[in-house]
Amino acid sequence: MDSADVLILGGGLVGSALAAALDAHGITSIVVDPADPAAILAAEHDGRASAIASAPMRMFECIGVAARLVGRGCPIQGIRVSDGLEPGKLDFAPDEGDGALGHMFENRVLRTALLEAALAAPLAEVRMQTRALSVDRGPHGVTARLSDGSTVRAALLVAAEGRNSPTREAAGLRVARWTYDHAALISTIGHERSHGNIAFEIFYPEGPFAILPLPDDAHGHRSAVVWTVREGHAPAMLALSDRAWLAEAEKKMGGFLGRLGPLSRRSSYPLGFHHAAWITAERLALVGDAAHGIHPIAGQGVNVGFRDVATLVEVLVEGKRLGMDLGDGQLLARYQRWRGLDTFMVAAATDGLTRLFGIPGRAPAAVRRFGLSAVDKLPPLKRFFMSEARGESGDVPKLLQGMTV
Repeated sequence: MDSADVLILGGGLVGSALAAALDAHGITSIVVDPADPAAILAAEHDGRASAIASAPMRMFECIGVAARLVGRGCPIQGIRVSDGLEPGKLDFAPDEGDGALGHMFENRVLRTALLEAALAAPLAEVRMQTRALSVDRGPHGVTARLSDGSTVRAALLVAAEGRNSPTREAAGLRVARWTYDHAALISTIGHERSHGNIAFEIFYPEGPFAILPLPDDAHGHRSAVVWTVREGHAPAMLALSDRAWLAEAEKKMGGFLGRLGPLSRRSSYPLGFHHAAWITAERLALVGDAAHGIHPIAGQGVNVGFRDVATLVEVLVEGKRLGMDLGDGQLLARYQRWRGLDTFMVAAATDGLTRLFGIPGRAPAAVRRFGLSAVDKLPPLKRFFMSEARGESGDVPKLLQGMTV
């Protein structure tokens, strides 16, 4: 029978990060994922890009992932928020010496770096193209029968399977969820003028239009676009020719990046909200989208998952130093307390922003523009929002501060 301290179901961005972080702290893990690495690392698998906040980037430095990302991302030196193309905006920029607000990476680049880090970790065993056929959680440990014919045993089970986590459902952990009647249209566009390493979020009543800086390539300047539309409009938008799509995008952007093109393959994702009020059960912890899924309006989705990783690792390392069983209910209760309120506050804030900026009409738009301009002129409030964007608010785990536990 194979054994490890932690059995992780799901080897995506968050599951791989957890395996690498546990390895860096002397904790063994087995990662089980049914996906074929060749398929999930292919360029056409996932055309999305993610903004990795500065706090998770510090964790990547600590666990040996950052070196695999050198030169592959684009630093975010500023964020500009506006309500449509009307006057009134909110600019975020780091203070001198503070470093970038975050870094933009294409998801396939992130996925490759994190999976390679997990595969290289001596204390992590990654079993791709393998699934758990049965899992038994009991007072004395976790036992799982896998599709490769083996049986594995661990002190703790971690579900990192994504928003439709079967482990969460089997454990009876209830989830609040709703859809937004929105779809995110994802693409990468070339453009004539440089983005200047600035991320732009332009709010429209039908949904935000985000332009996120990517590194230049052989064709020139590039950005990732996340274009939120009514879900019913998504098929028609995807059916547009590249030329028509770029013409519509130029209207949304007001032409400030100049001539647009070329355009990558386009894709669409439905947008929804889900939040598990309880993220632990007997010898079980949820991380990432298995625990919570939020609107991408503030770019915090995967960062919340990396915050889960940093918190869980700190709880387990301190428990191990005290000689505790890593599946002990006291450790899981600490993880629940630490993450429960934080994830709820982030989820509530992003949901509130989505609804606030979705109110149509000239009067609400005028109020929003006034609010953006007012915050822009209040340095303390701007610093608060920037600390939120960086992932540095609240009780910050040591890994997110750039320290091993």
